[in-house]
Amino acid sequence: MNCLVTGAAGFIGSSLCDQLLQDGHAVRGVDCFLDYYSREIKESNLILAKKNSNFEFIEANLITTDISKLLSGIDVIFHQAGQAGVRSSWGDYFKTYIDHNILVTQRILEGMKLVGTVKKMVFASSSSVYGDAEAFPTSELALPKPVSPYGVTKLAAEHLVTLYATQFKLPTVSLRYFTVYGPRQRPDMAFSRFCKMALLGEEIPIFGDGTQSRDFTFVKDIVRANILASQHGDNGDCYNIGGGTNASVNDVLSIIESFVGKLKLNYSEKLVGEAKITSADTTKAKQDLSFRPTIDLKEGIKAQVEWMRDLLKSGRSFPL
Repeated sequence: MNCLVTGAAGFIGSSLCDQLLQDGHAVRGVDCFLDYYSREIKESNLILAKKNSNFEFIEANLITTDISKLLSGIDVIFHQAGQAGVRSSWGDYFKTYIDHNILVTQRILEGMKLVGTVKKMVFASSSSVYGDAEAFPTSELALPKPVSPYGVTKLAAEHLVTLYATQFKLPTVSLRYFTVYGPRQRPDMAFSRFCKMALLGEEIPIFGDGTQSRDFTFVKDIVRANILASQHGDNGDCYNIGGGTNASVNDVLSIIESFVGKLKLNYSEKLVGEAKITSADTTKAKQDLSFRPTIDLKEGIKAQVEWMRDLLKSGRSFPL
């Protein structure tokens, strides 16, 4: 199978590239190295993939590049590219979210329509589309009500993916990721910050009182869900992908503390646009995709702590 992975140098994209290559597929990865965080980090994410002769990397901006050429010979698209982050989606930077989350997705869909040979496109959506959901665990039938501009753009892109499936019979599927963590997680994300500061003995800032809870999902489970969706997902449909365990930020900190010792914590005001709870009803993914999470929270956090420990020992830059 010939695969295209957009956002290939990112946290999830690079992990997906590695697994696809390990499974024997040919992978074309594309990334434009947005300056949201260090290029050095993203380059290091691709070290393993670039050693594989079945991997082709293209540095390109999906807003301007020739999409038809990019899709030439591709069987499956794993569309992971986008502008991430809730906090920075407010204000003037919002245009970046429109460009990289909505416009890029529309260009890929138009490219699929023109080329006509892609068998499936899996789109990386987000639990952020739900906002403060009315019921937990939250099913795909819940009315999306984003509480951040980031969530608004992910929902808009998701609607485009469904629309093109309905109107043009394009083979697309969307996965709503619930708080992904694990090795290679972006430096601005909570687990990375917690692990790094804990290992360095620094004070960890906590937004809110730490009781906010999430359905934390290990990156290997996200990767597996993508592959399953490319094989079994119903065209135009959306699926929740969660880790199966709801835990508070304080629970996470307690687990990290069990691996590294006493933490220094500093609680402050909660963030604007942050949902209080997320919890995934994954019944549909189990039924249609045969997806079940395999990595529990404690095992996953241990893996991320060890990855961060090795990263700090290596001396490579990992700015927060």
